[in-house]
Amino acid sequence: MSSTTDRPVVRSAAWRISLWATLAFACGTMVIFLFLDRFVADDIQRRSDAWLTGEVGTLGDVAERTPNDTLYNRVVGEVAELAAREVPNRLPNQTALNDSVFFLQTTSSGVLKLWVGDGNAQDYLDAIRSRAMQAGQPISIRVRTTPVPYRVAYTTISDGSRIFLGLSERDEVRVLSNLRFRFFLLWLFLVMLGFAMVFLTSRRMLSHVRSITEAASHIGHSDLSTRVPTSKRNDEIAQLALTINGMLDRIENSMHQLHTITDSLAHDLRSPLTAIRGQLETFLSSTRGGDHADQIVSVIDEVDRLTDFLNKSLDVAEARADALRLRASEIDLEGLLKAMVALYEPSMSEKGLKIQLHTEGPVKIIADEGLIHRVIANLFDNELKHLAAGCLVTIRLQEADNGAAIIVCDNGPGFDSEIRSQLFSRRVKGKDSRGHGLGLAFVDAVVRAHGGTVEASNLANGGARIVVTLPLAFVTVTTH
Repeated sequence: MSSTTDRPVVRSAAWRISLWATLAFACGTMVIFLFLDRFVADDIQRRSDAWLTGEVGTLGDVAERTPNDTLYNRVVGEVAELAAREVPNRLPNQTALNDSVFFLQTTSSGVLKLWVGDGNAQDYLDAIRSRAMQAGQPISIRVRTTPVPYRVAYTTISDGSRIFLGLSERDEVRVLSNLRFRFFLLWLFLVMLGFAMVFLTSRRMLSHVRSITEAASHIGHSDLSTRVPTSKRNDEIAQLALTINGMLDRIENSMHQLHTITDSLAHDLRSPLTAIRGQLETFLSSTRGGDHADQIVSVIDEVDRLTDFLNKSLDVAEARADALRLRASEIDLEGLLKAMVALYEPSMSEKGLKIQLHTEGPVKIIADEGLIHRVIANLFDNELKHLAAGCLVTIRLQEADNGAAIIVCDNGPGFDSEIRSQLFSRRVKGKDSRGHGLGLAFVDAVVRAHGGTVEASNLANGGARIVVTLPLAFVTVTTH
């Protein structure tokens, strides 16, 4: 039996499944996009290099065939500007000619001979001289005055001079940036879509598992005849539900057999004990038992102790097997404790004990009244058996966190150190005890069956302290 309160917070597995699946999907799609980005960048650069190689060859042919006179610079310059109009990857509305292309010619000694472009020719020439180049093999250079690199190719003509043609990578960077931005948006959309699909699918699937879990958590506490919900889908979850229901069928049959056996055993043992006790009482009341009255009373007490031992043993065994049959009802603990104190006060006074009850007002719980009555009786009997005359027993009733606490304290010798860690185990008792060692075991079994807890300790200034905490309400139970 467990309380419906203080349940641990369950983190949805749908989030973990969705996150890991989305992470795997995101990494996979990112690898694909990086591959496509590299492929597109290489393709754009191949086209740019092909344009550079072709145009620089054309410009070399023009320079080769143009006479080296006063018209040379004009002719070659106009051809270079015409070549600039055919720049790849340029937007249609970009009309400037020399902002992304330059033409440079040097003599065989490396002196600048002709320049067509935007900016200082010497800066471009210095950038070219800083790199090792091969004819017809475009390379990238960085000019000090421009933020974007240039792709440059050159060719050598017959007089030893070199023709250099440079193409700014600005348009290539622009194309790739636009492409990467669209790739990122597409990637983000696919990742979010994938996460939503995986989360909704896994959440719907796990909702069936959650319903099975919630139904299974109540089975055994409320009604063993309850079964977990099944579905018509022939999948793993449906098979799980069918397997659990089959297991519950076997458990219910086993519990039914256990109750039948315990009931039969209790009846078979109680009947002769009750008969023996009846005969002893009859013999005691007759004149024939006058000479042996003390022995007969002693035997009757032993029969009562044996009957109590039998009842407690069966109850503890059923409670430890989570098969204790509970009949839940509303109980006023304050009224019950007052009645029990009034019942035990004469016996305690006869032994020289004092008992005090302190309450903070009515405290109501939902529990089996008969078993709670026996729990309190066992606690009082424990005090009667082990305390010497002159001791004080204090009972305090108060509301704890989502529960009711019954605190029993005394100023006696306390619990033996040898058995303190095993107080609630069966057949464990102090060296001077004449009981069966089932009183506190019974208390622990019944309280735990109601979803509560029991704690026992010795007080620092001497004496023992037992705290019984019961939930204000627990899962409603029915008799099996």
